[in-house]
Amino acid sequence: MPISVVVGGQFGSEGKGKVALHIARDKQASYVVRVGGTNSGHTGVDPVRGTIALRQLPASVLAPGTVAVLPSGAIIDPEILMREIEMLGLDASRVAISPFASVITQADKDEESRLGIIGSIGSTGSGSGAALVRRMLRSVGLQLAKDVEVLKPFVQHDTTEMMRDALNRNCWVVIEGSQGFGLSLLHGGLFPHATSRDTTAATFVGEAGLSPFDVKEVALVLRTYPIRVAGNSGPLHGETTWELIAKQAKLPADYKEITTATRKVRRVGTFDAGLVRRAIAVNSPTSIVLNHFDYVDPDVRDNRVSVQGLSFLKDVEDGIRRRVDFVGTGPDILFERAALGSQPTSKYSRQSD
Repeated sequence: MPISVVVGGQFGSEGKGKVALHIARDKQASYVVRVGGTNSGHTGVDPVRGTIALRQLPASVLAPGTVAVLPSGAIIDPEILMREIEMLGLDASRVAISPFASVITQADKDEESRLGIIGSIGSTGSGSGAALVRRMLRSVGLQLAKDVEVLKPFVQHDTTEMMRDALNRNCWVVIEGSQGFGLSLLHGGLFPHATSRDTTAATFVGEAGLSPFDVKEVALVLRTYPIRVAGNSGPLHGETTWELIAKQAKLPADYKEITTATRKVRRVGTFDAGLVRRAIAVNSPTSIVLNHFDYVDPDVRDNRVSVQGLSFLKDVEDGIRRRVDFVGTGPDILFERAALGSQPTSKYSRQSD
């Protein structure tokens, strides 16, 4: 009964969508699950349409033959969801929604704006947190997915039963977690600069409506230079600038990353091994992926690894007390860490998603 869970080990934007898509293709997954809300984006590369960023659907739905599941633990913005469904040309055979999933309303977005959390803690203001509060308070008149007319063609009687049947037939399920460990409301350790929910693998499985006994693997995804969203979004170890990273990575001088949800320039910091060790302790991953390696070593774009790249990788592994299993560059490249070897300028075979 195989489940893969993909979880972020920092503050989000580690490349979870890319990794989940890779797993879904490799395992020929039947169902791909997205938990959480629209306060973060996941990116995947489609062979025909190129790079696609999604805020509601899992990026792993770009794998052929998959069905995207938004379980009871999902927080749905109907407008964003329907826009993504239309963009990808999906129908009810490719999208399944739990009748008990929460729904974000304009009133939720207005409430977060009124509370001032966009400025005070760097919230994206997506309404995800306010929607969860209404659900916890059991507010009168609260709408769930089953109550929203535009969602009804996609609502399944029981998404858990649907996935359970697949698992019993040994079909693979990929759970695409959202955001990162450092943003966990419970475990990240940086409250109140946190998101509105827990962001660990165990919680993602529960939100999907499945059992931890079904989990076959947990992939913890990291990036060489962790980011946080713009504004007063909380502590960031060794905060640096995109100008310095662009120079090291041999990218255009004006290079910078923009958040999918808010379209603002991300804050960027240096690798924090302590944060990742805590993420490892809580999530107990079976594999670790380190993305954005070309920020450290631009030679990897030419199928080489430099002294600088190998030194950085060794420092990371020493710091987190675990070996990195996969290294990633760009939006769709993953290769086994062993392919880097231990000598600079070594060749390796890159594996695309």
